Formats: sequence, structure tokens, C-alpha cells
Amino acid sequence: MKDEIMSKVRLTQYSHGGGCGCKIAPSVLAEILSGLPQAGMFPDLLVGLESSDDAAVYRLNDTQAIIATTDFFMPIVDDAYDFGRIAATNALSDIYAMGGQPILALAVVGMPIDKLPVETIQQIMAGGAAVCQSAGIPIAGGHSIDSPEPIYGLVALGIVHPDKVKRNNKAQAGDVLVLGKPLGIGVLSAALKKGELSAEGYQQMIDVTTQLNRTGTALSNIAGVHAMTDVTGFALLGHLLEICRGSQLHAQVEFNRIPFIDIALQLAQDGYATGAAARNWSSYAEGVTLGMEIAEWQRKLLCDPQTSGGLLVSCAPKSVDAVLAAFNSDGFNHATVIGSMQTGESQVTVR
Repeated sequence: MKDEIMSKVRLTQYSHGGGCGCKIAPSVLAEILSGLPQAGMFPDLLVGLESSDDAAVYRLNDTQAIIATTDFFMPIVDDAYDFGRIAATNALSDIYAMGGQPILALAVVGMPIDKLPVETIQQIMAGGAAVCQSAGIPIAGGHSIDSPEPIYGLVALGIVHPDKVKRNNKAQAGDVLVLGKPLGIGVLSAALKKGELSAEGYQQMIDVTTQLNRTGTALSNIAGVHAMTDVTGFALLGHLLEICRGSQLHAQVEFNRIPFIDIALQLAQDGYATGAAARNWSSYAEGVTLGMEIAEWQRKLLCDPQTSGGLLVSCAPKSVDAVLAAFNSDGFNHATVIGSMQTGESQVTVR
């Protein structure tokens, strides 16, 4: 009976958006945050709001800094267990993106209690717990509310040496850009909502979104890794622009070198896209130059919001082999060089 009840529950019908596509548009978020005070009076706060980085970092002593982040969203898939896994993987990614090692998580839970069976909520939380167990950390508590739409995610804490924190604003001219995961999750989610995603496409979606970005911990030990972030709701262009603006450099990207999920390429050409992709483009189009050969469907892929996306690394050319080796050893077979950082205006050029 339990399986029968859960098979009838379609989580996405209860939410107006899903995954990192729920994020507030970059330009709107910047306006919201503009009035907040800066944290200059706290010298041990190594990373705060200033650079739109993935997590906050606070120095505890000469050898330890704590990383703190939270990430949660509404369902991107209907399967409760998969939703929990995706949300937890995405939340822990912020710790890895700072070069840290996660140590603890708290659950953030908002559920329409009058609409969802208890068994469904249990499966969501079980999926998140399974990912945390894989990462070697406990879910030690959390907070829950009765909300009109399903929400799940984590508060995540991690640890890193203060000298090994990987910010998103320390790229150097001449650096090479490496992307760890293929793009296209937003396109797949758009097809899924319309009932047009194949079983193969769904499995590829789950494989990508539940792969922990644990390579970030190893990358913190590579001296030539200068900057790092993860590609999520603001898409490749948005998160790369954050690196450009923070580092005051120009990024050159080769579209044909970017890894994409194979099925997403065809779906994008067939017209599948998310509303968030359009919001992303309107937010940062002035910071992007696209070559004449870039078609409309390709532009939408560059703005495609990723949920639990890959690490984007800016590293010295001499460190590329070590960076790719670290990715490959963790099973990131799509990791590849996609471009470079150069002196010039803080923009992105794609050709």
C-alpha cells in the first residue's frame, strides 16, 4: 500500500519551480543584498558577502577555518528519494567549492503536510541522509515547517585550512578554465515536466545531480588552483562572470569544448528551455559577448540553470594535468578545459 501511495505522488505538481531554477535572478538578488552592511569589522571572516562566493568562511585559528552554507529548493523530480539525494548533493557542493571537507549537516524541511503522505516526506529525508552518509557526515538536526510547497535542503558545515580556501575571485591572467560536470540539467528538467524525458535521459540527470563534488577537497591542495566555484542556478555564464568581476579579468570560452549531457543537446535544439534561462540572460547579457556562430539554442544552454552542477576551476596551465587527474580519479569523466582567463574588461566572451 505504501508503494502504491507514493507512486501516485508527483512532487513537481506542488511547486512553481524546481531545483536551482528556483533561484532569484542575479540582478534582483544583487539589488536585495545591496543594502546589507559589509563585514569588515570581523577580521577572521575570510569570505562573506563581498564576492558572491559559495559559502562563508570563518578562521578559527592558524590551521582551521569553518565553512558554513545553506542550500534548499523545491522538487526538480517527482521521485521523493531522488529529490532528497539531489538537494543534499547540491548543498554539500558549496563546501567542496571552497576547497573544504564537510563535517556536519542540518536538514531544512518545509512540507505541505496536508497534501503529502508521511511516507513521501520520509523518503525525501532518507535520500538526503544517504548522500550525507556517502560524504562521511551526519545529519545532526535541522528545522521543519508546514509550507504550501515542498522544500528540502541542508545547512552544511565544513573545515579547511585558512591558506587553502578556494575563493571565486582569485583567478589570475593566463589561467586555464576547467569544468567538472557536463551541462544541461535545466533542459532535462524542462523536458521532464512536459513528460518528454526518456528513461535514459532521466538516469543521466540523476547520475549528474547526485555525484558529489568531493574533488574540491583535493583541489585545495594544488597550489596552482587559484579560484573555484560550482555552476548552479546562474548557469555557466553567470558563475563565470562572478569569477571575472571578482578577479577583474576577462574570460574566453570555446563553446565546442564545453561538456554537455548528450540528450540535453538534442532537447535544446528541439526548443526545450527553462524560464530561469531567460531570467539569467536578461540579468547579465551586458557582461557577455557571443560569437556570431552561437545559435539561440546554444545561448540558452549557456544560461541553463544547473542543479548540483560541476566545479568550475581557474588554474595555472602547469597545474591542468593535476586538476584533470583529480577529477578523473573521482569519476568525473567529462572534466575538460573550456577556456582561459585573460587581462581585460570583466566580461565573458564565447566563440
